Amino acid sequence: MKRTKIYEGKILGLSVYDGKLEGRKVRREVIEHRGAAAMLAFDEDEKVILVKQNRFPHGDVLEIPAGTLEKREEPIKCAFRELEEETGYTAKKMTLLITYYPSIGYNAEIIHCFLASGLKKTSNLKLDEDEILSVVKMDLKKVISMIKTGKIQDSKTICAVLTYAAKKKLY
Repeated sequence: MKRTKIYEGKILGLSVYDGKLEGRKVRREVIEHRGAAAMLAFDEDEKVILVKQNRFPHGDVLEIPAGTLEKREEPIKCAFRELEEETGYTAKKMTLLITYYPSIGYNAEIIHCFLASGLKKTSNLKLDEDEILSVVKMDLKKVISMIKTGKIQDSKTICAVLTYAAKKKLY
């Protein structure tokens, strides 16, 4: 397929691909993204560590900590880095929960969701200049209830929490 880059921004690009699939001419518009790591983490009181973050144009959103992979960064390295930056916690271990494509039809983004364990509060938040967020802690059952009632709509949070709950046979 022939690729024509239409736009290249800080975190995403847009390309148009022209070619043939099964003998037919096709054109595909694809959002290019390096991917992200997201972390389901529990504090010392077994509360889920969430972040309340402004996600323009949707407003404030409750979600698990996450971040975009740097160029050639391994997802697990991103997970350790982003957890500390967004929450001030470090983790001893990251275990992969699920990897998925949030919008498979037109977006190359892949999200790697990890379970962070062995947490220790080590620092204050280290946010990017344009990040506006605060840490919120909540019981897992309440998080699941908020997913069920549509109060939490973030895909990485839904995928990580429900995968964890299914593996633990909680849901």
